[in-house]
Amino acid sequence: MAAPAVPGYSPGFKKPPAVLRLKRKRLRRSEAAAAAPPCGATPRAPSAPARRNPFSSLDNAPRAAGTPQPPERGRRPPAGGEPSAAPFWQLLEPLREDKPASRAEPSERTDTLALTDDLHLPVAVPEVPSSPRHEYPADWSIKTRLLFKSSQPFTWAEHLKAQEEAQGFAQHCRATETNLPQSVQEPKLSTELRCAFQQSLVYWLHPSLPWLQLFPRIGADKKIAGKASPWSQDEALQQVLMSDWSVSFTSLYNLLKAKLCPYFYVCTYQFTVLFRAAGLVGSDVITAVISPTTRGLREAMRNEGIEFSLPLVEESRTRKQKNSEVNLETEVANSLEAGSSMEDGEEPAPSDDDDDEGFSWLEEMGVQDKVKKPDAISIKLHKEKHEVQMDHKPESLALVKGTNTFTLLNFLINCKSLVAVAGPQAGLPPTLLSPVAFRGGTMQTLKARSINAKARVHLAYEDIFSLEIVGPVMPHSLHSLTTLLKSAQRGAFSAVLYTHEPTAVFNTDLDNGSPASSKETVCKDLPTCGLHPKTLDQLSQCPTLGKSSIRFLEMKDYAYTWKS
Repeated sequence: MAAPAVPGYSPGFKKPPAVLRLKRKRLRRSEAAAAAPPCGATPRAPSAPARRNPFSSLDNAPRAAGTPQPPERGRRPPAGGEPSAAPFWQLLEPLREDKPASRAEPSERTDTLALTDDLHLPVAVPEVPSSPRHEYPADWSIKTRLLFKSSQPFTWAEHLKAQEEAQGFAQHCRATETNLPQSVQEPKLSTELRCAFQQSLVYWLHPSLPWLQLFPRIGADKKIAGKASPWSQDEALQQVLMSDWSVSFTSLYNLLKAKLCPYFYVCTYQFTVLFRAAGLVGSDVITAVISPTTRGLREAMRNEGIEFSLPLVEESRTRKQKNSEVNLETEVANSLEAGSSMEDGEEPAPSDDDDDEGFSWLEEMGVQDKVKKPDAISIKLHKEKHEVQMDHKPESLALVKGTNTFTLLNFLINCKSLVAVAGPQAGLPPTLLSPVAFRGGTMQTLKARSINAKARVHLAYEDIFSLEIVGPVMPHSLHSLTTLLKSAQRGAFSAVLYTHEPTAVFNTDLDNGSPASSKETVCKDLPTCGLHPKTLDQLSQCPTLGKSSIRFLEMKDYAYTWKS
């Protein structure tokens, strides 16, 4: 039975496909044109070309004498070589796109931008200090994962004894200060180091539902979907959960007000709030930053009498105003040089404030009844279009100060939109994260795991030791861990930091303008908040990272460099 006729298919491998056959014909014609005999020479009778065995390999096929050796697989023939000498698979190369060169195997000293690409981190413009420093700036964003790397092993962080684990918990609850030497000679045998490591992994959480991942909450619907949530359809249970949550939230704020808690986070399914005690980030009053916000949330806060500011919007407005003043001075100078004045120039661009004057110009023209006027809602939306455009963006960061933070507390407790009404997170109260104990809080620990691997360096393989920390890593935990590694790893390690992106904007400078007085306040009251003095000193400094956060941190010879 004859095989069905299929375009581009030759049965029995007797003839090449149509594309290849046409390509070979074109090549033979070009060869004939190139090898045409000169004038007066007697042309030889054409002979039938020798037929090649289609089942022979490319390397052992018979070749005529003087035929050049075909290039190796994966390489193109030389520019001056004959096309007919190339194997048949290269005839199809012009028909396909060139494949990109294969990636080189990463070395130990991998570039930071390439490393962040491999770890699925957003690529940012690196900002490296001009010289190494003994301390890195405070990073108020929450990290979801830390990956430390060092040439020294992390065996000291493995398999803590029951006594060391219990001692670490006790040191945390009692706020015990641990001061390690600059270099620990035998880290694995240092009980003090291992207890301090356990102490730095502790944090406090509410609510505590072991079968649910309660951080991060923004974009966590897929991770929570399918898990048991008996409160989603039970309003009575939702009220009990919210009542318990309100007690815990109030307890945290009271601790913050008394300077017994340095800061805490409120993580909802739409936004995150960071409350900071007076004395931190150069402020002498309690501050709260909210990000991201929406026009509806900001409008509701205004209706409740909460005074707040938008630092990034005001900064952008000030910058534009300065630029416009510079441009205006330049235009005035140019117009004076040209012999003209600003009064004879173009009319100023219309602003949104012109709409407040109404539509009296329509009456002057006598067409007020023929033109459809926009309604009040359309006019309001037109005026607020710039405010709506920044919704869900870092620029929508809202700052609340002083006594307004207490009003914000009551607003959040009574805000119905704080909890999702549908979806996997329906009825689930927001997550509270704190570095110290509070009423209703549950002690949790970050997950630590050491990894040993080999990396190729030049022509040899070297041992690379890694330590992975997973969980909501708050600013105090990051500083405590790096301080421990400074002593345990002999002042040489690097770290890749995974940031919860909605919290990166918390590094914005609040422009308080009174660092001296705030530092005195810190030294007077905040040491009782449960943090190490060096950690407290770092968090009391004004933020310098802006809307970005630290992505890569490296220590060499006990000095830090970082990239954001």
